[in-house]
Amino acid sequence: MTSKKLVNSVAGCADDALAGLVACNPNLQLLQGHRVALRFDLDSLKGRVALLSGGGSGHEPAHAGFIGKGMLTGIIAGAVFASPAVGSILAAIRAVAQAGTAGTLLIVKNYTGDRLNFGLAREQAQAEGIPVEMVVIGDDCAFTVVKKAGRRGLCGVVLIHKIAGALAEAGVPLKEIKDRVSVAAKAMGTLGLSLSSCSVPGSRPNFELAADEVELGLGIHGEAGVRRMKMAPADEIVRLMLDHMTNTSNVSHVSVQAGSSVVLVVNNLGGLSVLELGIVADAAIRTLESRGVKVARALVGTFMSALEMPGLSLTLLLVDESRLKLIDAETTASAWPHMPKVSVTGQKRIRPAPAHPTEAPDITVEGLSSKRMVLVLEQVCATLLDMEEYLNTLDRVSGDGDCGTTHSRAARAIQEWLRESPPPAHPAKLLSQLSLLLLDKMGGSSGALYGLFLTAAAQPLKASTDLPAWSAAMDAGLEAMRKYGKAAPGDRTMLDSLWAAGQELQALRNPQANLFHILTKAVESAEAAAQATKNMTAGAGRASYISSTKLDEPDPGAVATAAILRSILQVLKNLESE
Repeated sequence: MTSKKLVNSVAGCADDALAGLVACNPNLQLLQGHRVALRFDLDSLKGRVALLSGGGSGHEPAHAGFIGKGMLTGIIAGAVFASPAVGSILAAIRAVAQAGTAGTLLIVKNYTGDRLNFGLAREQAQAEGIPVEMVVIGDDCAFTVVKKAGRRGLCGVVLIHKIAGALAEAGVPLKEIKDRVSVAAKAMGTLGLSLSSCSVPGSRPNFELAADEVELGLGIHGEAGVRRMKMAPADEIVRLMLDHMTNTSNVSHVSVQAGSSVVLVVNNLGGLSVLELGIVADAAIRTLESRGVKVARALVGTFMSALEMPGLSLTLLLVDESRLKLIDAETTASAWPHMPKVSVTGQKRIRPAPAHPTEAPDITVEGLSSKRMVLVLEQVCATLLDMEEYLNTLDRVSGDGDCGTTHSRAARAIQEWLRESPPPAHPAKLLSQLSLLLLDKMGGSSGALYGLFLTAAAQPLKASTDLPAWSAAMDAGLEAMRKYGKAAPGDRTMLDSLWAAGQELQALRNPQANLFHILTKAVESAEAAAQATKNMTAGAGRASYISSTKLDEPDPGAVATAAILRSILQVLKNLESE
């Protein structure tokens, strides 16, 4: 079965993609009759060297995204993963020559079809009297022995575009640009890694990997790498990649060692999430710096993809000050990242957190003690940990299945907090500190809602801790949840069970109130309200996006809050009977 692709037609997808890029970028033009994109301001290049590159489509944003002042003059695109036509390459060369440029440099990735077609176009252009030079870039670090075909061209060619573009913009002559980028290419290496395959429009995936496998050293068209290995943590994968790239016994290694200064490129092969890319970038910088390598600049993003392949490549370019200035030179190319012109290594990456406000000394409140607080919190934590899988199961019906995990994370955070020091005895201070803890550690909307509830509930208890104050605290917490969470009773949320309990706790305002009788009724009402949510139509939260006919289980948040109230009542009753 072929993979799904959002295209108009398989045959026309490369043309449509290039047309879309040009349509959105007024600085580009298509060359009529050819799959060629050129700078709109060709006439401004008179007397300077033109830079042309290209290759198969499917590697976007390469190469058209790198057209602009300070980078490429134009590109020639082939069909997906296919070399461009000789006639189109020659037409591009003629177009820039007719604009009065001082010669053309063809920047070609080292693949047989690209070498042949660009090379033939160059020969024909030279026969017409057009000065044309060509550099073939091979930056692949995968193979440990010499291959007749040489090193494959990978993401490193983008850095060559940048260096050549800066030189051309400065008016450097053709031969010098060719010589300098050729030297730079020898100081560069790239290694790719894939979690699974990609597929050309209209075709099946071009290789398969087991669920627990990754492939090291593959090419940008899905060509085989040097080995398959078991999936591992990102830190370990990155360390292995950098080891392979810099191993001096590897004939295709890049000579990076302690004291070297490098430009690092962390490139998305198309289907890796931005989250994963950030993790890889962090691992790469930490690993290089731990080896005494200075990361002068770091480019992180999608620069040369392989359609939707979930994978990445790492590129290292050795730099000195003169080469770094070329990397830093201004460009209008849309796909080149705007990065600070300062070294990555040596920057202070962490700002100290602001100090917490000074708190008043803790005061023991009559009828309460730190020990009692600990017993209550320990029971609540034990209950939530026991309910983790049950709450996750309930949440899979209406959410992302992590309600139990989120509550367990909160429980473990509270347990760790209790181990560090006794909790405050004063209820207001206790609730305030629990609020900060859950906001920091629990995460998700549940953490925010609990934080809101506890912060608001703490305020009435600052002035008094008698029974009416506890009723007022419940009211304040519920009002905060309604105000910011936008839920109301009956919306099938955690508010339903808390609201039911809150209505019963109104009785605490009566001077003759029986605490345990009222608490028991409050807990029973909360539990009944939690079960009643299975018959409600969701009016807030993720469940509100799901048909009510599919919601045949109670809301997990309501079940969790009812269980918390039951745990509190249980401990208080046990303490009363002692």
